[in-house]
Amino acid sequence: MFEVTPFDAASDAAPLAALHAACFAAGWDAAAIAQLLSTQGSFAFHGKDGFVLARAAGGEAEILTLAVAPVARGRGLGRALLQAAINKAQAMGAQTMFLEVGADNPHALALYAGLGFAKVGTRKAYYSTASGGTDALVLRLSLPAKFA
Repeated sequence: MFEVTPFDAASDAAPLAALHAACFAAGWDAAAIAQLLSTQGSFAFHGKDGFVLARAAGGEAEILTLAVAPVARGRGLGRALLQAAINKAQAMGAQTMFLEVGADNPHALALYAGLGFAKVGTRKAYYSTASGGTDALVLRLSLPAKFA
């Protein structure tokens, strides 16, 4: 079981930026993460080796990024982070959650499918790569109403 907690310190986004840089070729810097965290409806959860950044508004939510350090992948941290974000989005009134994922990322696709996300679209050559571009798949998850 992973300890996943809210991340509320937009003023200290450096640890999240370091994790993001370890996970992605074009990692986001601390200023970009801090700006996203300061946007109304945005929220994040983190664990020792990963974080999820999302936002919710108008009945919809979006996973902006999910970063799990390479050494910690395949152990359930990504699932725990996503579940925390799903629960928070539901509590904020979201009925649908979206995300984009590289079509060439089978591990992430399996994680998202296991949580019930389904493909609703494709963004051609959305992610830049050395060989040109990789398609992004747009995934959607219906969120049941959460009652207090």
